[in-house]
Amino acid sequence: MHAQADRYRTTQSDFGGVGLLQTPTARFADEGAFHFNANRVSPYSRYSISVTPLPWLEGTLRYTAMTNRTYGGENSDFGGDQSNKDKAVDARFRLWQESYWVPQIALGFTDLAGTGLFSSEYLVASKRFWDLDVSLGVGWGYLGQRADFSNPFGGLRDSDRAGREEGDRGGNFSTNTYFSGPAAFFGGVEYQTPWDRLRLKVEFDGNDYRNEPGDPDFEPADSRINLGAVFKVSDGIDISAGWERGNTAMIGITFHTNLMNATGPTKFLDPEPEKRRALPAGVAGQQVDWTDVSKRLKDNAGFEVQDIAVRDREVIVTGEQRTYRNETEGVTRASRVLDNSLGEGSYDWYTLVNKPFGLPVSETSIKAQTLRDYEDNRTDASGLRRDIVNATPSIVDKDTLHTAELDKFDWGLGLGYKQNIGGPDEFLLYQVLARVSAEYRFNRNSWVRGNIGVNLINNWDKFELRGESQLPQVRTHIREYLVTSDVVLENLQYTWTRQLNRDTYAMAYAGLLESMFGGVGGEILYRPFDASWAVGVDANWVKQRGFRQNFDFRDYSTWTGHVTTYTDTGLWDVLAKTSVGRYLAGDYGATLDLSRRFANGITVGAWATRTNVSAEEFGEGSFDKGIYFTFPFDAFFSRSTTSTGTLAWRPVTRDGGAKLAKYYQLYDMTQARDIGWFNDGFGRMVE
Repeated sequence: MHAQADRYRTTQSDFGGVGLLQTPTARFADEGAFHFNANRVSPYSRYSISVTPLPWLEGTLRYTAMTNRTYGGENSDFGGDQSNKDKAVDARFRLWQESYWVPQIALGFTDLAGTGLFSSEYLVASKRFWDLDVSLGVGWGYLGQRADFSNPFGGLRDSDRAGREEGDRGGNFSTNTYFSGPAAFFGGVEYQTPWDRLRLKVEFDGNDYRNEPGDPDFEPADSRINLGAVFKVSDGIDISAGWERGNTAMIGITFHTNLMNATGPTKFLDPEPEKRRALPAGVAGQQVDWTDVSKRLKDNAGFEVQDIAVRDREVIVTGEQRTYRNETEGVTRASRVLDNSLGEGSYDWYTLVNKPFGLPVSETSIKAQTLRDYEDNRTDASGLRRDIVNATPSIVDKDTLHTAELDKFDWGLGLGYKQNIGGPDEFLLYQVLARVSAEYRFNRNSWVRGNIGVNLINNWDKFELRGESQLPQVRTHIREYLVTSDVVLENLQYTWTRQLNRDTYAMAYAGLLESMFGGVGGEILYRPFDASWAVGVDANWVKQRGFRQNFDFRDYSTWTGHVTTYTDTGLWDVLAKTSVGRYLAGDYGATLDLSRRFANGITVGAWATRTNVSAEEFGEGSFDKGIYFTFPFDAFFSRSTTSTGTLAWRPVTRDGGAKLAKYYQLYDMTQARDIGWFNDGFGRMVE
């Protein structure tokens, strides 16, 4: 079955996203699929990322380098001689899944909120007949330029496709143009040859290329038929070639993986879990070298101990998991350490109380005998899971046998990266930093943490475009912040945390909170254990930092804060996060953030912010939005770590809808209150 699924795997179109050449199909890549595409068909070079976060949803982010146009046009110095870069976001939705008699049907939008230069809407169906996959669709806009027939919606939509209004800032959903104007048929066949590596494509195009954006001299198509082939170089690389429009060659390459299945390298730098060793039965707590146990819990299980206690026939270890992102692995490693220290018959249960940042978040108890039975193959994974109990930490009478000394100071070295893509000054603006991080803990609930960044590589001096918004410049001074000094104090923050009651947590902080703002603030989060929802409130007074990112400040200051709700939708691990409040530029509005978390910790998300700022005041882009990917670092390293990194993309940097980039978030700090997170880790551990 797996071999057949791989043989009939999907391939990418010229535009990115599953398709033939110039046209899409109704197919979807496997859930969690991630594709990076680079494609050249004169005069366009297209670079795209396509993701399938849900089995019925595909999203594509694309940049098109229009080598027949400069950024500002022939009579403008804007953008110099750089080719025009058109950015677009596409979305495709599966309406009906293929059955024996009925084809798969999908509804799609190309460039649904960009400049609209290549915008299309389409309805397409696909049906497989053994090695042939046949598609037929109807397209409007760019896909419908051949105008095979008049608008099938008649008077419901404009007979002529309306253009964008003069002065439109771009970035808005131009719903007035959707499914308007004439339409055309498109479709084709994808043939999987007997050689698994080779796929052939033939399509008929819905575009005649007589109205290409900004180029009256564009050579129209000599043929409606496009021909192409895809060759599988390896499991993660495809190359494609074709002959399109009857007069133009195409060449492309695709790199792909699956975010849901990615496991990362083998963790050969992690210590081996302790092997079971025989001990005399009935070892009492007072006979154990708990200092040695505490050290082994930290070194082997990543669990930094606060104290160890006993209650009846239960050992209770309180501390913080600081090494293993997979909490299940940390718990089972710790249980082995305890079992090797106590022997059979001493205690029935081992309980780990997880207190990250001094906050009692969760406790996990594992039945000692069941762990031994699992290791000896006397029970299976389901039997082990039944005897692992997850609960909210409770206050019980217990005898404390060992209290560990707090390790107050920690530091590390790393790299930082900042980027901007698709601007007129340079297509890719970037900065690479060497970063020194240090943390000093006064106690388990209060600490100071800071980062110093040293510039290594930086081309932000080429960034000349200034924001056009009429708001306070809270983000559009980005060039000054990145080029004024080669050594910067990125942040320096004092943080205090406290559990207010069983389900409520609080945090206060002060200092240099991010690269552009310092100040004071606080957050309160109500998060019931294993609930599908939570709600938080934060409030901050901040002042804009100087461009050198030292201890200097500029004149601008403001209040900012939000009420935020978190809702686990219960569908494909999608988290809906809604924030309502005041932003850094003094505007009021709301942010909707939707994200899909995969079992391996990788997250794909998108956000959009609307405030009381008009599109004219906001400037290019009309409102703030973007997409992001969060990756656990142990997906790349051979040593386990709880650290994560985030890559975010937003079309433009503007001042409207700008939120304070806080280093800590209570929702993230209390992640272990979600049993689903534990279960994901358990499933991966026993695979």
